[in-house]
Amino acid sequence: MAKQLKNEKYNYRINDEITSDDVRLVLDGQEPLVMSTIDAIKLSEEKGLDLIEISPTANPPVCKLGDFNKFVYEKKRKIREQKANSTKTILKEIVMGPHTGDHDFNFKVVHAINFIKDNNKIKVMVKFRGREIVFKEHGFDILTRFAQATEEFAKIEAAPKMEGKRVMMMLAPKKTK
Repeated sequence: MAKQLKNEKYNYRINDEITSDDVRLVLDGQEPLVMSTIDAIKLSEEKGLDLIEISPTANPPVCKLGDFNKFVYEKKRKIREQKANSTKTILKEIVMGPHTGDHDFNFKVVHAINFIKDNNKIKVMVKFRGREIVFKEHGFDILTRFAQATEEFAKIEAAPKMEGKRVMMMLAPKKTK
């Protein structure tokens, strides 16, 4: 039987904390049984295990026999593994002007490709200062060239659009199989 592990911080009811009249007891290698809670608790005591309520919202609630400490440990381990396996995408920004030269453009493309290979999303911006706003079409042209230069590694997530005094575009890594 479990030593009471301050069960309040784990949202599972065990043994005498289960309040329903009947429970659906899941046993290894057998069909689930519907039985009274009292009988299920007696069965768990006979086997020296805990009766753990897994799904309290089901009708009747689903329970299983096991060591509560081990059950909590397994749940924590699964959550830890899910966090470790989840990929975190970071948004990187690349900023240019409407009159960016070829060398600077190529330099930024190389950086963008490296960011994409690291599985990051990229926000590419062309900022206009002062009267440069009259060259809006240069901004769209630069972003189109940028998308073409990175199309082997990235796909366009958000097409180029004007927002205030800048033209922006989002690129995301292509899914590799």
